[in-house]
Amino acid sequence: MVTDTDIALIGGVLVAGAVVGYLLTRWKALNKKAGAERETEKKLEAAKTRSVELILEAEEKAVSILGNAQKEERERKQELRKMEERLLSKEDAVESQKKELEREKKRQKEEGDRLKIVESDTKATQERAEKELERVSGLTKEEAKKNLYKEIEEKERREMADFMARFEREKRDAVEAKSAEVIVIAMQRYARNSVADVTTSVVHIPNEEIKGKIIGREGRNIKAFERLTGVEVVVDETPESILLSSFDPMRRELAKIALEKLVKDGRIQPARIEEAVEEARAELEKQVIKAGEEAAYEVGVVDIPKEILKVLGRLNYRTSYGQNVLNHSIEMALIAGMLASELKLNVDVTKKGALLHDIGKAIDHEVEGTHVEIGIKLLRKYGMDERVIQAMQSHHEEYPYAIPEAYVVTTADVISGARPGARRDTLEKYLKRLEEIEKAVHSFEGVQQAYAVSAGREVRVFVTPEKIDDFGALQLAKDIAEKIQKDVRYPGEIRVVVVREVRAVEYAR
Repeated sequence: MVTDTDIALIGGVLVAGAVVGYLLTRWKALNKKAGAERETEKKLEAAKTRSVELILEAEEKAVSILGNAQKEERERKQELRKMEERLLSKEDAVESQKKELEREKKRQKEEGDRLKIVESDTKATQERAEKELERVSGLTKEEAKKNLYKEIEEKERREMADFMARFEREKRDAVEAKSAEVIVIAMQRYARNSVADVTTSVVHIPNEEIKGKIIGREGRNIKAFERLTGVEVVVDETPESILLSSFDPMRRELAKIALEKLVKDGRIQPARIEEAVEEARAELEKQVIKAGEEAAYEVGVVDIPKEILKVLGRLNYRTSYGQNVLNHSIEMALIAGMLASELKLNVDVTKKGALLHDIGKAIDHEVEGTHVEIGIKLLRKYGMDERVIQAMQSHHEEYPYAIPEAYVVTTADVISGARPGARRDTLEKYLKRLEEIEKAVHSFEGVQQAYAVSAGREVRVFVTPEKIDDFGALQLAKDIAEKIQKDVRYPGEIRVVVVREVRAVEYAR
């Protein structure tokens, strides 16, 4: 049982514990405060020390800056003193030069006055001498000058005329000798066979029975063949051969290829003839491209567009005065290249200009204009070098000579065309007449094809049936005959045959 004493004792213990706890807490607080004060004092002391250091550093820097400024000031003052001394020295020099110039000016003035006196005396002496000379010679001063000038002029004119005549004679002889030498060298270096084209081709057949097949029943096969190719087929007594006649070598070659295919196949009838002609046309197209490429290779030129080579190959089937135009162009290019080499000109431009100079002739029957104009447009269309165009455009002197290579191309053209046997004027006139006949026919609307056959004594005209009816065909034949009679000169008479063919095709299935 707890007594009052125990309670009092417990209470005393609790009070004592509380007092002790309070005292401990108080003591800790006082210790903590004292530590904080000591820490603060340390920081204040450190801050004072740092501030003193910063002040000392600032004072040192200020002293250094002030010293540098004073040093610079002294140097600047010293430099100014030196500049002042130099200026004073220059002023002295200028003053000295000024005095020297004044002395020189005075001396020159005195010299000028003396010269004026001498000049005056000399002039007076000259006037007296001239008057005395005029009195003795009987001529005035102006008359004497004119006579002297005239005598000198006549003498110089005679000497100059003699010199120019001698100079021109020597230069002409030298140029002619050099030109002859260059041309002879080029001709000696060139050697190429040339065969004149004719207007007929021969197709050999294995036996005489083939002739009957070619003619066909009532001549339908030969008529179909002539209509499709524009070539006259001559079947005569010549054994084992068929003659193809046409002034156009390209048509003649097309007909020859087609006829050889028909003879080899053995099946000869209108439908098969059409197939053979189409096959021959494709084969001829390949031959044309090959001919153009081989021509460029033989001449030794590259970078010619394929489209131009294709047109160039067609010249293999064109003639000019009986001369194959492609062979003529190759011959020209080789000769022109040799001439350009001798004259130290651009060989590549010269060769290309010569090779392509007549390219317009390949399509001049299809396009309006001269073959030179057509050629220029064609070459520009496919991006040929402008120098090549300038080299080829003047060979008929339609355009001015723009570059030296143009003269070489013209010279090569003359050399190639003027050699003996190169051209035949009579044949060319005949071929020209046939071309004029066909051109006159093609000027009418509705004409599909036109072929001059029988040496120009007959022209066969194939019309588009949708545009020309039977009555229109009769009227067209009359109009064509009148136009040919008006525009073309020819011996004898020309028979105009207008063919209007209508086909109806249907398939049985």
